[in-house]
Amino acid sequence: MRPGKVESSFKEIKVPEMENMEPMYEEQVIQIRRVTKVVKGGKNLRFSAAVVVGDKSGSVGLGTGKAREVPLAIKKAVADAKKNLINVPIINQTIPYYKVGEFGAARVVLRPASPGTGVIAGGAVRVIMELGGIKNILTKSLRSKNTLTVARATMEGLKELSRPDEVQSKRNLKEGELWQ
Repeated sequence: MRPGKVESSFKEIKVPEMENMEPMYEEQVIQIRRVTKVVKGGKNLRFSAAVVVGDKSGSVGLGTGKAREVPLAIKKAVADAKKNLINVPIINQTIPYYKVGEFGAARVVLRPASPGTGVIAGGAVRVIMELGGIKNILTKSLRSKNTLTVARATMEGLKELSRPDEVQSKRNLKEGELWQ
C-alpha cells in the first residue's frame, strides 16, 4: 500500500429492486372471540380472530385464525387473509356499479358514490372498504348483524365485481356502448 492511497475493504451491496419486493399490507383486526370446547376434564379455552389485510390500492383479503393465545390467533388470521387476497376494480375512487353481496344470512348493499361522499359504512364493511382503497361508497348491511358474516358478504360482493373493459369484451360492445 502506497502512502496517501486508501484501499476500501467494503463490499458492493446490491439493493433489491422495488418490483421484486412484496407490497406493504396494512392489517386490522375486526373481531376476537373467546371460544370454548367442553371436554371430559372441563373447558378448553381458545381464541378466534378475524383480520382484514389490504394495500389501500385495490387489493384486500379477509382471514380467520384460532389459537390458545390472542397474538398467535391474529398471526394465523393475517396469514390466511394474505392467501385470500382479491383485486377490487376501482374507478374514480369508487366501485364501477351497484352490487349486493350475500353470505349466509348476511346481505350487504354496495353502491358507487360521487367524489367527496366518503365511506358511508360501519363496522367490518368500513374496514374492508378503507383497506381496499375505496374512498367513496354507500353501503347498507341487511339482515345479519354478525361481524364475520357481514365481512364475508362484503368480500363476496367485491369478488363478483367486474371491470368495465371485461364486461365490454364479454358482450362484444364498442367503446361507448357499455353504459347506455
